[in-house]
Amino acid sequence: MRKLYIHLIALLFAGTSLTAKAQAPRIPEASPTQTIIQDFGLGKVTVTYSRPSVKGRVIFGGINPYGQVWRTGANAATTITFSENVIVEGHSVPAGTYSLFTIPDKNEWTVILNKTAKQWGAYSYKEVDDYLRFKVKPVYLAEKRESFTIVFANETTTSSDLYLVWDHTAVAIHLKTDDDAQITANINELMKGNRKPYYFNAIQYYYENNKDMNKALEWALEAEKTDPNGPWYRLWEARIHLKMGNKAAAIKAAQKGVDLAKASNDDEYVRLNQAVLDQANR
Repeated sequence: MRKLYIHLIALLFAGTSLTAKAQAPRIPEASPTQTIIQDFGLGKVTVTYSRPSVKGRVIFGGINPYGQVWRTGANAATTITFSENVIVEGHSVPAGTYSLFTIPDKNEWTVILNKTAKQWGAYSYKEVDDYLRFKVKPVYLAEKRESFTIVFANETTTSSDLYLVWDHTAVAIHLKTDDDAQITANINELMKGNRKPYYFNAIQYYYENNKDMNKALEWALEAEKTDPNGPWYRLWEARIHLKMGNKAAAIKAAQKGVDLAKASNDDEYVRLNQAVLDQANR
């Protein structure tokens, strides 16, 4: 019995010690970590990085000397993951996770995708492990950005820009999807069955990517029959006619779209159809 009692006391103290350790005080990270995820084509792009602050220091040409490899953040090297094959500044890059290094310079930056994804800073960086290097031009920003920031902008169904922004400097990396053939095949397969759920996306993709406008127009006209009082497909019909150079047909479709939108008190589609109408009337 005494042995059991001693054993229980030992377990109690052990538990107290573990609890105390689990509740140890925390302090904030000087350069907090952020992960951003952007849907892109059929996949996603994920960036994980730490965010140092200026804190009154000279950044590029100062704490980050020109001509030297930078981890593109703080702490662990920044990583970028492509779930699908992509095109980065015109270069094909297979799906995978890469370290994102940069070499800042006054008039030109070198951007590096390195195959060693997990590494601390740039201390163990090896150029031999680079998958890709390319040059980009930095842009001066009048407004200061205190914390280093990576952000996606200008997204379309097939492209996006990835911005690196800190202090008074911004750098843009242009990304494009590498899955047009697969998307087109998927659309064509979906359009073999019940087309109604897929009309909008199929028409929009063909229009925005300058694909077969005759097929896009055919889908728009079919879609109008499924929703004769809706102004949205009239909008796409008008846009397609205008892109194909048929202004008279564009005007007719856009005016019908305006009338339908007004009848349903849909101000957004009044505006969108009117914009096409105004463009066609120039």
